[in-house]
Amino acid sequence: MTNAPDPQQMTYEEARDELVAIVRQLESGQAPLEATLELWERGEALAARCRAVLEGAQERLQQIVRPELDEQG
Repeated sequence: MTNAPDPQQMTYEEARDELVAIVRQLESGQAPLEATLELWERGEALAARCRAVLEGAQERLQQIVRPELDEQG
């Protein structure tokens, strides 16, 4: 995993797709303990990236919708 891209530089889709692949690997139960821990840590970082991107998108939408609601009210 040392050559894996930094999650903070990944798009939402890239991070999500890798996270799904990691979950599948973890669910298989085939990885040795050390590899499982590395996968888990990578998955946590990817999940944090996905969360941050979604929160940013939500904030952007609220900034768009809020002025429209103010104009109506």
